[in-house]
Amino acid sequence: MKPSVHELQNKKSHSVSKSQFLLDPNITYLNHGSFGACPKPIFESFQRFQLELQSDPVDFIQRRQPKYLKTARESLAQYVGCQGHDLFFTPNPTFAVNVIMRSIKLNKGDEILATNHEYGAMDRTWNFYCKKSGAKYIRQNITLPIVSKAQIIEEFWKGYNENTKVIFLNQMSSATALIFPVKEICDRAKDLGLITIVDGAHVPGHIDLNISDLNPDYYTATLHKWMLAPTGSSFLYVKPELQNELEPLVVSWGYESVAPGESQFLDYHELQGTRDISAFLCTPTVIQFLEENNWKEVSKNCKQIVLDNYQRFCDLLNTNPLSPITSEFLGQMASVPIDTDKPAELKSLLYDKYRIQIPVMPLNGNIYIRYSINGYNAQADLDILYNALEDSIRTTDLIQV
Repeated sequence: MKPSVHELQNKKSHSVSKSQFLLDPNITYLNHGSFGACPKPIFESFQRFQLELQSDPVDFIQRRQPKYLKTARESLAQYVGCQGHDLFFTPNPTFAVNVIMRSIKLNKGDEILATNHEYGAMDRTWNFYCKKSGAKYIRQNITLPIVSKAQIIEEFWKGYNENTKVIFLNQMSSATALIFPVKEICDRAKDLGLITIVDGAHVPGHIDLNISDLNPDYYTATLHKWMLAPTGSSFLYVKPELQNELEPLVVSWGYESVAPGESQFLDYHELQGTRDISAFLCTPTVIQFLEENNWKEVSKNCKQIVLDNYQRFCDLLNTNPLSPITSEFLGQMASVPIDTDKPAELKSLLYDKYRIQIPVMPLNGNIYIRYSINGYNAQADLDILYNALEDSIRTTDLIQV
């Protein structure tokens, strides 16, 4: 039975208050999925590393930083289910995919099989690569609404042929906010001898992740989204047998190092000269915050609020859900189809008039409004959004119902 508005209003998602975050209290923040939001204790750790760097830049960069970085890598690896020497930090997943793109060797006519739900920056990265190499980037259509996991798998593999050499797949899509059956697709891809690259930008701290069990060749994800790390903290995992084939995106002191570290892989990709990597170094504090605040339970409550409200918003906008309203396809965010030919204007209206931060995104000819729920949110935030949309339908021509 669908819960009543009164029941929804009594639900709370958080065991921490919004005051523990740095977010503007005057804004209804429903866009955690884009760039995350950082709690004060984590941000303070980030700033402590910055201050320590400035107190003695030479000693920090040459002696202390490598030790801090190893500790951060190992703590992250334990959290995501792999070994610390098999990953390195990057500013974002797009950077990580650019590293991979630089290294894989495809010939003219070879194909990279993806879906038409991938993140726009990734589409652009592969389009750039294909113009240079003569390879082809195939955005295989996944029909909406999703009916089942089997449907996704069947439709995805319809894009496969003898020219397919790589599969590239987001584990959770950005614009449509759907969870994809990456494990099943990776397993079959390995049987076919394909290179497997997974974009897990929205996964750590959000849905269960064990990279060793997933067993991709390459896996990239963020810490600054659902793990609550400072902006600009992500990572790239590379299967051990492929690590020495991976070329650095930036050639620096780690290349042919005169003082080699524990592996060429880490030398090439960690030693990038002068840069502030404080966002990476506070990873142990990030994980400690999540554990101390029982974030798995917080996340579970947030996911329930997402599910409870999805049909409610579809009914308001006279549209249909993109998938069954279950945890198999939805996490802490949901994209509601919305009929508007002015998405940018609608986003601006919601922010400027109603003080709601929420994306209104086009993909494949459709428009979606995507709400994210995290520990600082409560049902009242979605009620504010509901009332704003209801008012906009009544007083503007931006939304058709």
